[in-house]
Amino acid sequence: MAEEEGFVTSNIGANGEDNLPEVGLIAQYVKDLSFENPNAPAVFQWQGQPRIDVQFNIASSQVGEDVHEVVLKIEVSAAAADKTAFHVELSYGGLFGLRNIPLEQIQPFLLAEAPRLLFPFARRVVADAVRDGNFPPLMLEPIDFGALYMQQAEQQLANSEPVGEA
Repeated sequence: MAEEEGFVTSNIGANGEDNLPEVGLIAQYVKDLSFENPNAPAVFQWQGQPRIDVQFNIASSQVGEDVHEVVLKIEVSAAAADKTAFHVELSYGGLFGLRNIPLEQIQPFLLAEAPRLLFPFARRVVADAVRDGNFPPLMLEPIDFGALYMQQAEQQLANSEPVGEA
């Protein structure tokens, strides 16, 4: 065990076991990407700004012992004059290693912190796909996944029926 300025730098706990919490990003990748430009080349003659609709979803699954996949799905549609300018669908995945994490903290990590870590990279993929379709790059605004997770958790708690005594 090494000690620097009073900090212990070891993964071995006081009881001699390797039980300190650890989180690591193993890999990140484009799982699925689709870009559609159905009205090209006419779309490049349209006047005015398109309406842009952005939707996202987060999914997680356990893929191995202490390994979880988190997939951030982003869908962007741009329309003008009731016609589609472009449509992008991206599923951006990350593999996370989680060891010795308390059970009640796994879901908040997978649905709030992991997407926060993946988002800047997914955002770049979307911007590049839109730019490669000959549109100005679309820079998505940062998303507060932690606040969204807390909001959903509160909503689920409010919607759950109280358990009565029989």
